[in-house]
Amino acid sequence: MSASGGTRAIVAALAANLAIAVAKFVAFLFSGSSSMLAESVHSLADSGNQGLLLLGGKKAQREATPQHPFGYGRERYIYAFLVSIVLFTVGGMFAIYEGYEKIHDPHEITNWYWPVGVLLFAIIAESFSFRTAIKESNQIRGQQTWTQFVRRAKAPELPVVLLEDLGALVGLVLALGGVGLALLTGDGIWDGIGTLCIGVLLIAIAIVLAAETKSLLLGEAAGIEDVEKIKAAVVDGDVVTRVIHMRTLHLGPEELLVAAKIAVEGNDTATEVADAINAAEARIREAVPIARVIYLEPDIYRPEAAK
Repeated sequence: MSASGGTRAIVAALAANLAIAVAKFVAFLFSGSSSMLAESVHSLADSGNQGLLLLGGKKAQREATPQHPFGYGRERYIYAFLVSIVLFTVGGMFAIYEGYEKIHDPHEITNWYWPVGVLLFAIIAESFSFRTAIKESNQIRGQQTWTQFVRRAKAPELPVVLLEDLGALVGLVLALGGVGLALLTGDGIWDGIGTLCIGVLLIAIAIVLAAETKSLLLGEAAGIEDVEKIKAAVVDGDVVTRVIHMRTLHLGPEELLVAAKIAVEGNDTATEVADAINAAEARIREAVPIARVIYLEPDIYRPEAAK
């Protein structure tokens, strides 16, 4: 991922959500709409989430230490996982609670122009934020579908912002629908139903984010294309004849560990093998620049041991 691209998307989302959160809360104070309260808390939670993503990116830049010899790249995964927890608890659960309360004790929405006007403003602002996230994602998405991009991305920031912005836009439409039906029917229960729907939506998005980020925290291998590039780069057809087996692991979004057992001929000298390994490492780094930690172990190829 382009770190600058991810940061631009995060900053755009943060600016939009802070402005929207204030506007929604003001609309709640004037109208008493539970959908507006749920949406203001949702935007506030999203603002906190963008702050967490920026903090994670900053911490991940620390240099490796003896205690953490592979660096701090996974800090970005940890903070992205925290985002899913905040979205679930602060955003989703609060909206469900507020919707439940409004359904059991509905009241009329007053000063209807406040929530309607703020929701329309929020839809416009979120659309600009969503557009920025899409633009930055398209630079690295390639031929992947959006589902594949969210599931396969090793850098968590853009998928998180994309899903948050998508959830925000859908939530705003749900809030507008709830407020609109409450105004048309004169029954505040529709406002509560809209709030409940927002809560369910946020919890669903939080679960998707948690599942994908958990996989990154556990440790994911390089993508199929990068694995094939690495295998092709290792073999020189002279000293290194094949890859016996190989493991890859993302130490962070932009740092890959490569460990492989490579086949050499039994009559090769130690100097020839060492030179071949150094050349193979250089070819790997040229083919896949994020492959920064490389361990190659020479061995004599035996079919029964190549597992």
